[in-house]
Amino acid sequence: MLQAAPAKALRWIRESPAHWDEEKDRLIKGAPAGIFSSRLPRVGAVSPGEWWRVDAEGRTVGYGWMDVIWGDAEVLLVVDPARQREGIGAWILDRLDEEAAARGVNYLYNVVRPTHPDRAGITRWLSSRGFRPDSDGDVLKRRVRASRKA
Repeated sequence: MLQAAPAKALRWIRESPAHWDEEKDRLIKGAPAGIFSSRLPRVGAVSPGEWWRVDAEGRTVGYGWMDVIWGDAEVLLVVDPARQREGIGAWILDRLDEEAAARGVNYLYNVVRPTHPDRAGITRWLSSRGFRPDSDGDVLKRRVRASRKA
């Protein structure tokens, strides 16, 4: 059963500058093959885009990433496999939406790689959160929902 992540239990921490650290390496390289690119940075390298770490009780449980291009933002998220199905992914997506709104971004999009081992499942998950496929089906996009801050 999917549980909502208690917002007070999670911390959203912007990494500035973001570096590829051991925790990113553990979570992203530990994901099933085909989800992320096989060309990942080495530990210690500067990571492009904007990164946020999600901590719970002093432990990293996930990451959110955003790269703004021409008024739209590509996003990705990763949740520690031991903490999946607790609502953390939806919580991260909500925080990314808020970050995008604060920057005046119009749309969020996510590329679901053809090699993703649960492509249909992640597409359903994103679709249930308002994302719609583009013409080729690899990119899912939705308008930023959070109200823009004045």
